[in-house]
Amino acid sequence: MNIFGMGLPEIMVILTIALLIFGPKKLPEIGRSMGKAIRGFQDASREFESEIKREAEQIEASKPAKPAESQKVASSVSPEEVQ
Repeated sequence: MNIFGMGLPEIMVILTIALLIFGPKKLPEIGRSMGKAIRGFQDASREFESEIKREAEQIEASKPAKPAESQKVASSVSPEEVQ
């Protein structure tokens, strides 16, 4: 098990220290508040990603299509005419 580059022993040491510092009554409240903060961050991240995608789609939709006429003109010119 590898969470954030830490193994199980490191996580257990951190949780033990947190239990000693905050006590058993405060620890569940801290866990809930951290969970809510992480969930809020994930929601904001998803919203930001969807907004970027929506803006990119609007930009793509508003671009004018390149006319095929310029390609026809370029291909109809022979190499002798260019020199």
